Amino acid sequence: MEPEAAISHHGNTTSFPRSASGGGLLHEREVVRATGRDAISTFLDSHTCYSVLRASGKCVVFDTRIPIQLAFYALVEHDMQAAPLWDPSTCQFVGLLTVTDFIDVLRWYRRTKADISSLATRSIADILSDSQILSTVLLHHVPRRGDPANSINTNSSPMNRHRVFLSADANTTLKHACKLLHKHSLDFLPVILPDDMRVLATITYTTILEHLVTHFREQRRLFDDTVYDLGIGTYHENVVTVNQSQTLAEVLHTLHIHGLSAVPVLDEQKKVKAVYSRSDITFLATATDAEDALSNLDMTLETLLSQRRNDITTPDVLHTCTIRHTLHSIFEYFAQWKFNRLVVVDENEMAIGIVSARDLVAYFLDRS
Repeated sequence: MEPEAAISHHGNTTSFPRSASGGGLLHEREVVRATGRDAISTFLDSHTCYSVLRASGKCVVFDTRIPIQLAFYALVEHDMQAAPLWDPSTCQFVGLLTVTDFIDVLRWYRRTKADISSLATRSIADILSDSQILSTVLLHHVPRRGDPANSINTNSSPMNRHRVFLSADANTTLKHACKLLHKHSLDFLPVILPDDMRVLATITYTTILEHLVTHFREQRRLFDDTVYDLGIGTYHENVVTVNQSQTLAEVLHTLHIHGLSAVPVLDEQKKVKAVYSRSDITFLATATDAEDALSNLDMTLETLLSQRRNDITTPDVLHTCTIRHTLHSIFEYFAQWKFNRLVVVDENEMAIGIVSARDLVAYFLDRS
């Protein structure tokens, strides 16, 4: 019988078979890997963005003249992470607004000690035309693979995704959509009907991966290598972590300078306790007003995590695996939990890697 490995979710374990290590010629292994990548690549090339859209759904678009605070509350009310921005003066889409943008704007107000009461009336256009805000907290740092976790990529070219609207036609292949997401380090990609500029939805790596694991069928055993051996993910000294005793403001700054969307949270014994995502709005949900929200940035992660709701499951909750897990078992686990990322842990529950939905999809793109 083949040995088993377990992937953990909320302390529960689900076992999946994994292939025994060793055996087989190196050349044969490379052929199998290439065949597997080609099979997925062909699948992505044969499906369009339209195929991943839900039968029923909703899409929110913001006029740039509305107050940014109102836009944020609309995102929360509709349980959405991002929305395209429409400029009525030019009659075109001009960018994307996310939940994390509003959080970053709050960080700017806290750092500069500006009058937070003015935020209630400042429009999206006003905020995005403010060079001080746009050139600091809203400037997107692109992570550079292979950099140690304690280094800051000062030579990178930060992206301003609020002045460029990147989108995909509904008939665009999923492979091309993945390349757009990957090339421009995007988290969200609007899908539009070009004839009337109507936005149908906003898709992510997780959206595409969900479609892949639901509809891809393959009888051959092509994915029995471990994600670690395949080089999928970030490992060892390149993994950025934070401690639960750090303040929310400190953690958000760490995420910003490293260009990360989430980070593992460690306890005093350096064991993984949770994952904190930049889009986590727990500290805003408990605030009574903008001033209260600013003061909540000084709370520790330990306090914040204790206020989280435990009766709901989101793609950002903690899911773990080990370096022994095969790509096949990771796909099966994703089909069940639809996670945004897995924290790779050792036998002592310490973080030694991160495997994201982005990493999984990017593996199957052409490397040119």
